[in-house]
Order: sequence, then C-alpha cells, then structure tokens
Amino acid sequence: MSRFFFFALGWGAVGLGVLGVVLPVLPTTPFLLVAAFAFGKSSPRARAWLIDHAHFGPTIRDWEERGAISRRAKILATAMMGAVLVFSIWKGLPLWVLLTQGSLILAGAAFVLTRPD
Repeated sequence: MSRFFFFALGWGAVGLGVLGVVLPVLPTTPFLLVAAFAFGKSSPRARAWLIDHAHFGPTIRDWEERGAISRRAKILATAMMGAVLVFSIWKGLPLWVLLTQGSLILAGAAFVLTRPD
C-alpha cells in the first residue's frame, strides 16, 4: 500500500511540476524533488527516468549532490517573490498581510540565495 501511495504521489508531483513549467506562480523544482523522493520509495525505474530526464534531471541531481540551485533559478525565484509582493501592495492588501508576506518572502529568498550555484 505504501509503494502505491508513493508512486501516486510521485506522478502527482510530476504533473504539478510540468504545470509549473507553463504557470509562473507554480514552482516546478520543489514538485520534482518530491517526485524524486517518492519514486525512490516506490519505483526505481520511474526515479531513473526522472533523474535522467534531459530537462528535469540536472536540477534534481544538483540539489541531491550539492544542495545547489542554479543562478538562473535563483534570479527567477527572487524576481517572482518580489513580483508577488509588489502585486500585493498594488492590490492594497492589509498591512498585517503585507508584513507577514514580506517576512516569509525574505526568509524564502534568503534560503534560495544562500544555496551554492
């Protein structure tokens, strides 16, 4: 039963990751990392496919081997975080929401920017 759960979780995460390629508000990489983990628990064949994938594989391998995030991904991630905050300010969200959002964005950006390239 747990193998089925992890296998389904892996494919669900791959699906969300693929959607993230075309939807700028949905992050691709975290879903692919979840998929690699889930496939590691359920299907070595599916994990090998994901790790060897021409587009997704290098990002997963970099993270698993060195905890690294590419410079392009760092720039894109921090730009999107900034865009979300600017959009929230433009929409006139309450101050407590902006402060909470800003604090979480700052923490997320600090994490992303301190990872090796």
